[in-house]
Amino acid sequence: MAEDRAEATVIPLRPTPPREPLVRDGMGRVLRRIRQEQGRTLDDVSSQARVSMPYLSEIERGRKEASSEVLSALCGALEIAPSKLLMLTGRELAGADSRRRVSRGPSPVVMLAA
Repeated sequence: MAEDRAEATVIPLRPTPPREPLVRDGMGRVLRRIRQEQGRTLDDVSSQARVSMPYLSEIERGRKEASSEVLSALCGALEIAPSKLLMLTGRELAGADSRRRVSRGPSPVVMLAA
């Protein structure tokens, strides 16, 4: 009799919204891209930044969220300004899903310097 039962299909009442991209995911992709563009290894960058190679790998894969001190050390090892890392991360996250609005509020205001 148990064989006669049909599998029940569960239909959610509300669709699951798409997952917002995490900053650590975008930052990890940016750090990896910069390191690879420089032709450097995980071992090289991690030893120069004085972080463990497995930890740097976890950061690059978006599995660990690095502290500001670790990010500063990584930027120093990669010879980039922390502000550039943040800018590139913002661009990476904005391009993660072009269909999703990045800003929830009104359109941004552009200010021009005099």
